[in-house]
Amino acid sequence: MKLIKSIYFHQQFFVYISIISAVFLLSFWFTALYMLAWFLVLILLFLVVADVFLLFKKTKGIEARRILSEKFSNSDENPVPITLKNNYGFKISAKIIDELPSQFQKRDFEYLAKLNPSENYNFEYEVKPVERGEYHFGNLNVYVSSPLKIIAKRTVFHKNEMVAVYPSYIQMKKYEFLAMSNRLTEFGLKKIRRIGHTLEFEQIKNYIAGDDVRTINWKATAKQSKLMVNQYQDEKSQPIYSIIDLGRVMKMPFEELKLLDYAINSTLAFSNIALRKNDKAGLITFSKKVDTIIPASNKRTHLNTINDALYNITTKYTDADFGYLYAFIKRKIAQRSLLTIYTNFEHISSLNRQLPYLKAISKNHLLIVVFFENTELDQLLNNNAKDVQEIYHKTIAEKFTFEKRLIVKELERNGIYAILTKPKNLTINVINKYLEFKAKGII
Repeated sequence: MKLIKSIYFHQQFFVYISIISAVFLLSFWFTALYMLAWFLVLILLFLVVADVFLLFKKTKGIEARRILSEKFSNSDENPVPITLKNNYGFKISAKIIDELPSQFQKRDFEYLAKLNPSENYNFEYEVKPVERGEYHFGNLNVYVSSPLKIIAKRTVFHKNEMVAVYPSYIQMKKYEFLAMSNRLTEFGLKKIRRIGHTLEFEQIKNYIAGDDVRTINWKATAKQSKLMVNQYQDEKSQPIYSIIDLGRVMKMPFEELKLLDYAINSTLAFSNIALRKNDKAGLITFSKKVDTIIPASNKRTHLNTINDALYNITTKYTDADFGYLYAFIKRKIAQRSLLTIYTNFEHISSLNRQLPYLKAISKNHLLIVVFFENTELDQLLNNNAKDVQEIYHKTIAEKFTFEKRLIVKELERNGIYAILTKPKNLTINVINKYLEFKAKGII
């Protein structure tokens, strides 16, 4: 039974059947073709038996392996390598069908390859998840046919493998490299000029060419009879909290990714940069109440703790309670910290409801409110209106865009920093603002 289930007819087989059927049909008028048709049937039967013998004489004629990483990066292209090995003594054709997870909604994956005897063949394809969670791969099916191309032998490998999709660690590594190599301007990040020194003194050292002459310590110079300069270092270990709104406003999808997932990817990359800059990174998620609290820390394993927490969070179906958030921050975060709140405001009225709580938070902390441009309106704004209905739609779109700018002005008027960004530029803009504050010594 197992042997029969692994036998499939090759497409070429049906071509042969069609030719034989045509000969039988013509034999109705040309009787001499009747014997030829049966002769072709016998040849086809012989070829079927020979092809079965060629493909099934070896139990492991083909070897295949799907190589999956321990985890995938959300919203990024993740490679899935496939390796094949031909153990037959002849050239084979292989059709590979991989059963992808249901989240991808792809049912037509197919790859064709030709392998010489004893050849190892490698290829890879890429998948782009847009949701966090568990992704279950099904069977890796390989259909092998000989040069006769009458039948195909199906072999199944790697049944039911699971990969967890985590927040985008690929973006995290990319921005870490850029931040540490001072190549941020290549990705739109502004080059910040440092304004003076912070107040954290490190040591007095001998002057060497290139030192800032403004840091010369004249008293030490007089005592040592040689130029001495003060050396300063950046203030370290400042608490940095990423606060994510889990309310329904974060369910809006842009380019197949929800605002929540944009915020999660940004939080992971931002926390990594903060830890690399020797600051303490923490995480808070809230809706009607605070769901997750990870106190700010700069331990080496702290990024893994944040990553695991981000993997499990999801949006709620209610509006977020900023009043509860203010009370929680006042009670739990005593030290002045940089708080970055990821949320979204579509109307100035929605901001006005939360503004008293944001102002109260900003009295004791350095607060950044991050919200999003509605990029779905860009096409309406850029197109020329041709009729009354299009004029109406464009006017409404401009009204929404104008209200977003009003929200920024209102926040800045109340002493609150604001970032209005397109979802795809979120991580860049948040890291840029953080590095700007570091350069100016605000934190």
